[in-house]
Amino acid sequence: MSERSFDLLIVGAGISGLGMARMARRDGLSTRVLEATSHIGGAIYTHQFETPDGPVWAELGGHTCYNSYGNLLALLEETGQLESLQAKEKLRYRIQSGDRLLSIPSQLNFLELLGVLPRLWMSKKAGRSVRDYFGDILGRKNYARVLGPALDAVVCQPAAEFPADALFRKKPRRKEILRSYTGPKGLQSFVDGLTAGLDVMTETPVVSIEKTDAGYRVSTQSGDQLEAARVGLAIAPDVAANLLRGSMPALADRLEEIGMADIESQAVILRADDLDLPLLAGIIGREDDFFSAVSRDLVPHPDYRAFTFHFRPDRLSASDSLSRICAVLGVERSSIISSVSRANRLPALRLGHAERIEWVDRQLQSLPLGLIGNWFQGVSIEDSLVRTRSEYQRLKGQ
Repeated sequence: MSERSFDLLIVGAGISGLGMARMARRDGLSTRVLEATSHIGGAIYTHQFETPDGPVWAELGGHTCYNSYGNLLALLEETGQLESLQAKEKLRYRIQSGDRLLSIPSQLNFLELLGVLPRLWMSKKAGRSVRDYFGDILGRKNYARVLGPALDAVVCQPAAEFPADALFRKKPRRKEILRSYTGPKGLQSFVDGLTAGLDVMTETPVVSIEKTDAGYRVSTQSGDQLEAARVGLAIAPDVAANLLRGSMPALADRLEEIGMADIESQAVILRADDLDLPLLAGIIGREDDFFSAVSRDLVPHPDYRAFTFHFRPDRLSASDSLSRICAVLGVERSSIISSVSRANRLPALRLGHAERIEWVDRQLQSLPLGLIGNWFQGVSIEDSLVRTRSEYQRLKGQ
């Protein structure tokens, strides 16, 4: 292979792209990852706040990993990271309603919960929306007051029209692993470990992909042309559609049917002594300007506390967002040592998504082209890697 010819080219250096690159490296395939931005990790983004006592991390993107994440754990084991897993504390979430911070049990209607177990066993998720399925099980009031806002917080967007089977897929657990964990420096630690030894080029946007007799020709914004026997697109569906528009217009049309949601995230750090708020896992916004606030308290720091608020888009300016954060935390703006903002994008899945993906997979079946990311079976890190593994196995056989 020449320096411009590869067994596999991967577009996108999020967890899906890095996971595929690790799998290819394991099998000895020459592989390069092309990332349009300067950031490696995609929706995983750990910010390091600088303080007089050293850096303190906070997550501005994905933040949850469990011992049911078998594909992630296999990659962490392969890269020698299992010994460095950091346990997360068992803390509670609270609900923000107006100017009050409320416990979840206090908001439940227990009459509606009567018979919840039989309904849970008898109800089927397939073909039903989140609001329809979970509303029937827990009751409409409980859905509106508790579960609906909680699920909005999980996907950082209105979850009511999500397919019910896109959330909470049951997976086997590795009981010898911590139930909930992160890395020594947040989830970015995992990304850094997975990147080690890989050929990753950042700030290298791809502008076109052309089919050739030997595979594909990939052109970058800088004018470079790379040849590959196989290509994996680990990018958002609308971005993939733009790249495939010329060669596969029907596929591009279907990909553009998958919506995307914009989320505005803002993290703040404070001295622990300046905050009266009890330790908590996070805050669920109910009819508020934010979907959720994720707390660093789950991996406590002795001197600092950090929170990341995921705001509804186009509601507040950066200054007004900071004012809302201060109001929720019960502090003056002078208590905020530092703040940082980041724009995130997540898939907005809808009913009929499974059928759409089945159609997409039929078009890809005989092609050395793979589509991966967090917009297939679900939006979690593990859901992404489940898709990555299946697409890599298919591509390897091409």
